[in-house]
Amino acid sequence: MIYPTLRAVVIAALGAPIALVVGLLASDYWLAAPAWLALLATVVLLDAAAAAWNGRGLTVRLTAPHTIGAGAFADAGLDLAFVGNPGRRVELAIDADDRLRVTPDRFRALVEDRMVRAEVRLTPRRRGQADLRDLWVRWSGPLGLVWAQRRRRLNHQAALTPDIAGVKAEAMRLFARDAMFGVKAQIDTGEGTEYHALKDFHPGMDRRTVDWKQSARHVRLLSKEYRTERNHHILLALDTGRTMCEPLAGLPRIDRAINAALTLAFVSLKLGDRVGLFGFDAEPRLVTGITAGVGSFPLIQRLAASLDYSDAETNYTLGLSQLAGSLERRSLIVVFTEFADPTSAELLIENAARLSRRHLVLFVVMRDEELEAIAQSEPRESTDVSRAVTAAALIREREVVIARLQRTGAHIVDAPVAAVGPKLLNAYLDLKRRDLL
Repeated sequence: MIYPTLRAVVIAALGAPIALVVGLLASDYWLAAPAWLALLATVVLLDAAAAAWNGRGLTVRLTAPHTIGAGAFADAGLDLAFVGNPGRRVELAIDADDRLRVTPDRFRALVEDRMVRAEVRLTPRRRGQADLRDLWVRWSGPLGLVWAQRRRRLNHQAALTPDIAGVKAEAMRLFARDAMFGVKAQIDTGEGTEYHALKDFHPGMDRRTVDWKQSARHVRLLSKEYRTERNHHILLALDTGRTMCEPLAGLPRIDRAINAALTLAFVSLKLGDRVGLFGFDAEPRLVTGITAGVGSFPLIQRLAASLDYSDAETNYTLGLSQLAGSLERRSLIVVFTEFADPTSAELLIENAARLSRRHLVLFVVMRDEELEAIAQSEPRESTDVSRAVTAAALIREREVVIARLQRTGAHIVDAPVAAVGPKLLNAYLDLKRRDLL
């Protein structure tokens, strides 16, 4: 694309009144105005041809990360190469979607030896999949009368994931405390459930480990030796419905849930367990297989970032039924959700009871500290009383639902926003130590 610069417009505008004055004062020279315009058009065309020739052979190379933590930033590099000589400076503009802020999005860059090197900063505005779509490059002709502009496709996708650096230290601290748990064989039956071998029974050992059938066959006391099972299946089920997308302490609940889920996934993979993701609202949105090894954590992080915000109501029956049908063995199912009314809670309780017959179910809910503050605040006006009563009623309904979930056999992590991650890790490690998995 080629179009005139401000300089060309100003020159044309200044020439028009001069030609008009000449035509009025000396009518014999009325051809001066058309001649001036023809001359200017010829010069502009020559400048345009030179600009197009100088910008031939433009190539663009983008160096940018494919994963960026929300709340953090990353730097991206641009390398442009020209066959011709576009001049001393070029202007660049990057087109990105609304999830990603590019700083600066429009800027000038110096040309050195027909090469341009520039850096921009990428800052996520919200979690999800972001696209760097196009790069616009323009440069002026030798006379500065025209702009030559080119568009180059970038087609770069970046997963904007929750930034878990803030809770990673807490996860590593808890992991270090239990680092040997599940690594070496344990003799005590309370420390493991997987049968390992038979050995002679010695005084002081737990008599519950005696294998009476084998002892009778060999005419001596033999005890079973157990070791801790390390390949438990952990399913992280994330509710992405309308209620989970409401803000809580400045961030949507689903973002905080994904943050806690990724922390749990990191520790679980470190401890040798297998992790899978399941996202659902009105229908299942994300179903992954079971992965093992710390090397698979970046993949889990990118898949979690693909869970988009939704305004649909959560269908617990469809989502949890499909989740249960996809599991072939007993698993720990960690459900991150929020119930807004008793009707949706009834469906949640019914499906939780069905899941608990075969699997170990752990629900993670986050307390609304703002709602609790309204219920506990001292009323100053009549409207404050009504708000406090409504808030207290919502809290009571929530507590009733939690109690009913516990009666189905499910475990509950009910914590403030700041403590969800550590409390979830403590609950997971406690279930692991008690051999409930």
